[in-house]
Amino acid sequence: MSFARVHSAQTHLLKGKIVTVEVDITKNTLHAFTLVGLPDKAVDESKDRMSSALKNSGFKSPKNQNQKIVISLSPADLKKEGPYFDLAIALAYLLSGEEIDFDPKGKIFLGELSLNGELQPIKGVLPLTEQAVRLGYKEIFVPIANAEEAALVHGITIYGAKTLKEVIDHIYRIKYDKNGNPLEKERPKIVAQKPTEIIHKNIIHDIDFSDIRGQESAKRGLEIAAAGGHNIALSGPPGTGKTMLARVFSHILPELPNDDILEITGIHSIVGLLEDTLVTEPPFRAPHHTASYVSMIGGGTNPKPGEVTLAHKGVLFLDEFPEFEKRVLEALRQPLEDNIVSISRARGSAIFPSNFILVAAMNPCPCGNKGNKDKACICKPSDLERYNRRISGPIIDRIDLWVTVGNVDYRKLSDLASTGEKTQTIKNRVKDARLIQEKRFKNYKRKIKTNSEMNAKELGIFAPLAPNIKQLLNDSAERLALSARAYHRVIKIARTIADLDNKEEISSNHILEALQYRPKVQN
Repeated sequence: MSFARVHSAQTHLLKGKIVTVEVDITKNTLHAFTLVGLPDKAVDESKDRMSSALKNSGFKSPKNQNQKIVISLSPADLKKEGPYFDLAIALAYLLSGEEIDFDPKGKIFLGELSLNGELQPIKGVLPLTEQAVRLGYKEIFVPIANAEEAALVHGITIYGAKTLKEVIDHIYRIKYDKNGNPLEKERPKIVAQKPTEIIHKNIIHDIDFSDIRGQESAKRGLEIAAAGGHNIALSGPPGTGKTMLARVFSHILPELPNDDILEITGIHSIVGLLEDTLVTEPPFRAPHHTASYVSMIGGGTNPKPGEVTLAHKGVLFLDEFPEFEKRVLEALRQPLEDNIVSISRARGSAIFPSNFILVAAMNPCPCGNKGNKDKACICKPSDLERYNRRISGPIIDRIDLWVTVGNVDYRKLSDLASTGEKTQTIKNRVKDARLIQEKRFKNYKRKIKTNSEMNAKELGIFAPLAPNIKQLLNDSAERLALSARAYHRVIKIARTIADLDNKEEISSNHILEALQYRPKVQN
């Protein structure tokens, strides 16, 4: 045999893509070593890694023989990126050169090779394993460091290997003589990885809601935002606790269901941000205000996910909100409205999920003292106007709750005996409100999980208003000059407040509280 075909895979956007590795060897000719199939630099360098790994695993190096080697990675029009194919290339070479014999059918091989033949971990193993299951593969070989992650997927046998030699020994097909006796000893086998169970860990956080003195209105706003999945903006002078409030906000969000855990873990694995086997808590992403458009929204020549996708099913915290580049803020329109981000480039397009809760924190003016009773604002009128223009009306409309975070009385700060509600107490109320929403939307034709995801038509179905309540809202909307989007968002917030009160119908109190969270000045 001078030809062999082995299967591997790589990540493409947020999914796995099966790649076929083909090797053809022509012996007794001038040495040549070619790798085709749109490889990037990391893939092209696999020739050197594979050659050294084979030499240090007891085989002849391909570079020391008079032969022509052609390695093809198909599909040929898909750009190959990363060190995913090292193991598959090495095995295909050995099979093509008849140095080993095994059956590659139904098997996927993933892993980067060290020069001494050890297997190094790779990114995106979870979505790659899921794709292998979808296409009917029976076995997948991964580096031992990735085995636990791959075992989150059921329906396929996972083998975690430390070295190339271990994989060869496991798959090696022993030859027999005419009498059926083995010509060599049985080689050691790799023990299949046990399925990884999703366990919700009870994580103890450094900061509790009770540690934050005062700011009761801000805490109430955050509770409503968590219960209904609403976006929220915190505005106030520097040092009033906006950042601390935003950071503890993610702690009151309900536990993620298993499907969401796998989805989020897959995204973080592809990007290379997976610190543990699982992401069991809602993600909290806090990019700096100097973050670029691509890092925030996603993109690039070959589209990659940005911060809005990494915050999927969690929290995107934008501190110093008006200081972000205007282009970045305007690009948030689609994710905030549709919970997805669509990226189109010359080489292709991609749609990434971005269903997050936006928590924005900002000062009321450049100096931060506008409206402060204790300090005078030193900003010029032109500075104030320029600062206010940084956040456009459409972005203001898409943020449901606007909360003022004022200065806290010093006596409250120094009173150690004074404590507010614990995080767990607030979280329990949020979970109860989410359960009410889950029952409400359970049998609906469209998949909805929170009140914030309802459209205008669904508001009439799930959040009907009594005539007197509707009149109150209409009068208030006219007085506040609310847009149609803001009008509907007030109803969504009122529905969430009613859920927190465990009320089936929206009352005037719920509408009036919801109206308080609209910005006082519309751009």
